[in-house]
Amino acid sequence: MSAPLAESPRASAADIPSLDRLLNRPALADLLAHHGRTQVTMTLRLHLQDLRSRALAGELEQVALSDEALTRTLESKLADISRPHLRPVFNLTGTVLHTNLGRALLPETAVRAVAQALTAPVNLEFDLASGKRGDRDDLVEDLLRELTGAEAATVVNNNAAAVLLLLSALAGRRQVIISRGELIEIGGAFRMPDIMRQAGARLVEVGTTNRTHISDYEQGIGPRTALLMKVHTSNYAISGFTHSVSIEELAPLARSHAIPVAVDLGSGSLVDLTQWQLPREPTVRETLAAGADLVSFSGDKLLGGPQAGVLAGRADLIAKLKKHPLKRALRVGKLTLAALEAILTVYRSPEFLTERLTTLRLLTRSVANMQAQAARLQPLVLGAVGDAYDVAATPLSSQIGSGALPIDRLPSYGLAIRTLKGRRGSLDRLEAAFRALPQPVIARIAEKTLWLDLRCLEESEEPSFARQLAELAQP
Repeated sequence: MSAPLAESPRASAADIPSLDRLLNRPALADLLAHHGRTQVTMTLRLHLQDLRSRALAGELEQVALSDEALTRTLESKLADISRPHLRPVFNLTGTVLHTNLGRALLPETAVRAVAQALTAPVNLEFDLASGKRGDRDDLVEDLLRELTGAEAATVVNNNAAAVLLLLSALAGRRQVIISRGELIEIGGAFRMPDIMRQAGARLVEVGTTNRTHISDYEQGIGPRTALLMKVHTSNYAISGFTHSVSIEELAPLARSHAIPVAVDLGSGSLVDLTQWQLPREPTVRETLAAGADLVSFSGDKLLGGPQAGVLAGRADLIAKLKKHPLKRALRVGKLTLAALEAILTVYRSPEFLTERLTTLRLLTRSVANMQAQAARLQPLVLGAVGDAYDVAATPLSSQIGSGALPIDRLPSYGLAIRTLKGRRGSLDRLEAAFRALPQPVIARIAEKTLWLDLRCLEESEEPSFARQLAELAQP
């Protein structure tokens, strides 16, 4: 019979070196040079407190006090502290505009514009022609007018802010008529009735959930009516026995009562997506041309730009919005405007959009391209996950995301990982192991399968994705 393993020698609290003694050890010189004395001292002090607690409990091993062990532990703790909380990830969820993963990715032109605004003074609110104070909206307003056909435009920090501003400025203490079928709730408990109440507007619901007619709006109009409003139901769809009133129908009624029509488009596409065989979505230009007086939409959804809310429409209405006190509270900074201007400039050359606009490039990736990518990655992923799993290249269905076209699916391709019968594999542990990689891989589990949708893994990112598979902890 083999002899039992000797118990590791225990250390007492008196064996723990002092903070000053440790800081003067040559082994910590590199850490001090890299992280600075303040950060190293604070981290080391906390580690010594932990060592003393373990020693008093009789659980501290002598080996934990060696120079090598102390340096290794301190290095690991400092690396954890220094790691940014906002980190790049691989989005293999199958949702292109994933709200939790930052929505639209900016192309290189926008990144360069933001970098320039970060590192040099810019004319954010300075008119270079007159030498006087300017309006920050001027940086993008001409482009927005050109691309949407609007008389004027303004920008705030997201579309929820845009809706809040338009209701506060145009309908405070007055009534807003909206169809019951358009009283939406989007992510984060953003509810249209709540926003109206917060803006001081009184909601007047007309019609029913599934059917609203022009006569419903007409009967709802009264002396306190400030707006007729339509909201694009981008995050759900009602099918069957339905009817809604078009903007073309609503605009003449509104004009006859001198009441503006406001439309919340949500995703806010600037181009007809059907030219790339994508599902149809109303554009801002056609919404204004149909008779809307004011349109609000997002900058970081189908537009493919930074988080922003854009309001475009009649010049007199935009002027009222810009004079409202909320406008200053909701305004955007130079980084957003730099990125937005760069994105809008891309739209001036629509023939290059699928090359130069990252969101559209991802949405229009060919199935053949993703299928070939899946074939290349399948053996690499199989080798990384171990023999408890099966990895198969398979057709998938992606979605646009962020409330855009919720019932439409895009044919995609990827990898399906399943636990083999009789093996001790765990999809939950495997999914967590992917998330723990240096650049976390975000996938999804459904139907007892871990799905890796490759739509958002561009070929330029494939080598870095493949290299780190060797670090996948065996679940």
